[in-house]
Amino acid sequence: MPVPDFQTLMLPALRVLERQSPSTTGEVRRALAGEFALSEADLAELLPSGRQTTFANRVAWAYSYLKQAG
Repeated sequence: MPVPDFQTLMLPALRVLERQSPSTTGEVRRALAGEFALSEADLAELLPSGRQTTFANRVAWAYSYLKQAG
């Protein structure tokens, strides 16, 4: 499965935060990766810059927009 876009990650991220009360972003990423059944290859995919994984970047953008929305 390809890495979901940040809009697709937003609602599941809220649900993870609601039910698990994770303390770190890494815990949220792990929960979302499991929820979307992402493979190790999916999780290892890098952005064109090569500095960050696509999944971590998209989770960060989802968080950013959720925070802005309050």
